[in-house]
Amino acid sequence: MTQQDSGWVDVCRQRPAGLALSAAQWQTLAALQQQLQAWSQRLNLTRLLDGDDYWIAQVIDGLWPLARLEVQAGPPGARPLRGVDVGTGGGLPGLLLAVAIPDSRWLLVDSVARKCAAVRSIAQQLGLGKRVEVVCERAEVLGRDPGCRGRFDLAVARAVAAAPVVAEYLVPLLYRNGTAWLYRGRWSAADHAALSRVATLLRCHLHAAERYDLPGNRGERHLLVLEPRDACPAAYPRRTGLPAKAPLAVSPGR
Repeated sequence: MTQQDSGWVDVCRQRPAGLALSAAQWQTLAALQQQLQAWSQRLNLTRLLDGDDYWIAQVIDGLWPLARLEVQAGPPGARPLRGVDVGTGGGLPGLLLAVAIPDSRWLLVDSVARKCAAVRSIAQQLGLGKRVEVVCERAEVLGRDPGCRGRFDLAVARAVAAAPVVAEYLVPLLYRNGTAWLYRGRWSAADHAALSRVATLLRCHLHAAERYDLPGNRGERHLLVLEPRDACPAAYPRRTGLPAKAPLAVSPGR
């Protein structure tokens, strides 16, 4: 058994109840680790790639919401789930979710061309080239593109910006029955109130706030789930740079 194999076997025992992956999926995640390690020798692609740094702080941290929440394409049964990962960086969590959700189709978006080229190559090496597209673009531009606006069942962002900013990036991309996942670390009542105010402006609602403690005392994580009430107003997202410079609400947390 290789070191990568033993890594996924060990973490499989610590996975959240309800997160069921096949051996082939775990092995693909091990191959992803190798690809990320190789690319990170040439490019500052992402961090936390060795041992439990990868398996817990990256893989479990990216996939634990699947143990709590259903993901479903809309309209039901008509097509595979369409997901978008905004600010994907080294391809996380988008590549993780593409592996974990069979037949799903993903658009991975980042504004750094070198990272996009690397993630595109990694997706090809993992055999995900037909299901994963990588685009170098700003989130604000993507949200106004008719080919992307209102097109996705699941929009996610992890370690991108404050929650009110991320909400403005993600919500315009959602299909009418879609869901946005905002991955967060610590989360407070003040954070919750700020995101609720932004949700009202974006014509969505804060459907759930899930909490999970990572194995190995790696800390607490939160997932904020936004769902549309109506079509997002045409004014959002605002022009490039403005969501981050002038958030719709001030949140003390990241």
